[in-house]
Amino acid sequence: MLPNRAQSANTQDAQNQTYYPPSRTGLRGSQPGSNTYAHAMALDGKTHFGPATALNEEYDLVVVGGGISGLAAAYYYQQKHGQDKKVLILDNHDDFGGHAKRNEHTIDGKLRIGYGGTQSLVNPQRWNKIGQDLLDDLGIDLSRWDTAYDQNFFKRNNLGGVMYFNKEVFGADKVVRHPYSNHYNYLHGCMGAKISNEEAAREAPVSEKGKKQLLRVLNGGYHAIKKAHNLSTDEELQQFTGSHSYYDYLKDTLGVDDPLVIRMARMSALDWGYLGTDMMGIRGADGAGAMGFPPRPVYSEKNPYINHFPDGNASFARAFVKKMIPAVAEGNNAEDLVMATFHYDQLDKANHAVRIRLNSTVVKAHHKGDPASASEVSVTYMNDNKAYRVKGKAVVMACYNVIIPHIVSDLPEEQAAALRLQTKSPLQYTSVGLSNWRAIKELEFGFAMCPGNMHQSMMMDFPVSMGGYEYTKTPDDPCIIQMIHCPYGEEGAPEDEQYAEARYRMLDLQFQDYEDEIRSHLSGMFPRDLFNFDRDVASISVNRWAHGYAAGGPGDSTEKGRQPFHRITVANSDSAPGADSWAAVAMAIRAVNELG
Repeated sequence: MLPNRAQSANTQDAQNQTYYPPSRTGLRGSQPGSNTYAHAMALDGKTHFGPATALNEEYDLVVVGGGISGLAAAYYYQQKHGQDKKVLILDNHDDFGGHAKRNEHTIDGKLRIGYGGTQSLVNPQRWNKIGQDLLDDLGIDLSRWDTAYDQNFFKRNNLGGVMYFNKEVFGADKVVRHPYSNHYNYLHGCMGAKISNEEAAREAPVSEKGKKQLLRVLNGGYHAIKKAHNLSTDEELQQFTGSHSYYDYLKDTLGVDDPLVIRMARMSALDWGYLGTDMMGIRGADGAGAMGFPPRPVYSEKNPYINHFPDGNASFARAFVKKMIPAVAEGNNAEDLVMATFHYDQLDKANHAVRIRLNSTVVKAHHKGDPASASEVSVTYMNDNKAYRVKGKAVVMACYNVIIPHIVSDLPEEQAAALRLQTKSPLQYTSVGLSNWRAIKELEFGFAMCPGNMHQSMMMDFPVSMGGYEYTKTPDDPCIIQMIHCPYGEEGAPEDEQYAEARYRMLDLQFQDYEDEIRSHLSGMFPRDLFNFDRDVASISVNRWAHGYAAGGPGDSTEKGRQPFHRITVANSDSAPGADSWAAVAMAIRAVNELG
C-alpha cells in the first residue's frame, strides 16, 4: 500500500518552513477537509459556526478564493490602485492556485513534476492586449515553448493513440493500437491510429455483431448521415445535426445497439464535453472528439497545443504569487520559478501588502450597515475549526459561484437564484509516478482510451524541459503518467442529476479505493514481464475536483449571477462560463473594474 500523504494543515503549519503542499501525494485536489464548512452550509443548511474572533486586520480588498481568478483579481487591483494597497486572499485549500495544482513526485531520487488540474495555457497567442501585457509582466515568453516542448518525442519513440479493453467489462485484457476517437489531440505530436478501422473493429473484444456495428461507427460521419437520411444539401445536414442527438445518430442512423459499443461511444468524449455523449448533440459530440467522426487536429500548426509548464498552469499561479509577494521565491520570470523553492511561510506576513491565507474557508461576507451606503464588508472565515473576522473595503468572490448565496446571505433573491443554477462538472486528474516506462514503450502508446475503467484515459506527460527541469527521456527513466476520470451519472439522466450522482460517488471513495483501481488498471494493461505495481509505482496523487469544469447555467443566469452587489463583486471562470485560465483572468479584470 502506498502512503497517503495528503494530510490537512492549519495556519500555524503554513508558517512552518517545512510546509510544502506540492510534494504531498494521496488524496489531493480538493483535499480532505477543504470542503467541510462549505458542505455544511450548502448541504446541511448551517449558517453559524460559533463566535468569531475579530482580528485587528483591515484590507483594501479581500479576495475569496486563491485560484487563477482570485490571484488575478488581487494582481489587477494593485495594478489599478497601487502596489501599497493591502489585499488578503483567503482559500479553503492547503495550496494556492485552485485547479492549477502542482504535483511533485520523487522517484528513485529524481524529481518529476506534474499537474493535478488545469494543464496548459490555451491559445495564448490569441489573448487580447491586456492578456499579452500580463504574460510579459509575469515573464512568460510564448516563444520559449518552440524549443522547450519536444515536438518530435512521440514520433521518435513511435508512441500513438491506443485503446485498452479491460477484462472486467470486455472479457479480456487487450490493447489495440487505435484510439477509436479523436483524443490523441490531447498531446501535441502524439501519433494517431496505427491500424485501419477495419482491423481495429476485428481486434475489439466484442461480439461479431458488435464488431460490425463498431466498424459502422468508425467509418461513419456526416456522409453516413446524409446517405441514411437522404439529405442532399449542406443546409439540410446542418438542420439535421442541430436537432438530433449523438445517440440518435448511433442508434437510428447507424443501427447500433450493442451495449459495449455504446459504452465505448459514451466514454469517447471524455472531459472535452463535460458529460458523456448521451447528453450531446451530433455537432457537440463531433467537436468533443467522439467516436465515429474523422480525426482532425484540434489546434493548428501555427497555434499548437504546446504552452505547457511542467506543472501545468500551477506555474502561471506561482508567477502571480511571486509578482505580489517577491520574498516567496527567487527568480526573475516564470521559467525561473519552475524549479524555484517556494517559501510558504512568506505567504501570510503582516509586513507584505498582499497576504495569502490557506486552509481558510469563508463562511460569511456582509456589508456593515445598508449595502448601498456601507463603507466596508465584514468577512468571517474558518481555520482549524475556529472562526475569525476581518474587514475589507471591498470583496471579490472568486470562489465557486454556487456557494456564494450561502456566504453572501443578503444578495438580491434574483441574483442568488441565478447563482444557484451555475454548475460545474466533476473531474479527476490522477498523476502516477513510475520508476520507468518500458511497458509504455512496448505498447507504443502516448495516449490511451480506457472505456472499461474508472480512468477513461491515460497518457504520457507532456515532453517539456525548462527552467532547469528535464522531462523523462528514455524508457529506463522515471516518469509521470496522467490518468483522467470524468465521472458520469446514470445514462440519459438530466445533466444536473448526473453531476450530483457522480460527485457524491467520487467523494465517497477513500485513497485505498483509488489505489486498488489503479493497480487493477495498470496491471491488466501493461505486460507482466515489464511491469509490477509494487515495484514500479512510486507514488500516486489523486486530484479530485468534485466541482471541476465550469458548465454554466441556463439562459441568462450566468450574467445575472455575476452582477456586482455594491462592494462585493463576482469573479472566477464560473461567471464566464469557461474552463480555461484566460476566462478566469478576464472575469477577475471585470470584477475589479466593477469596484471602481
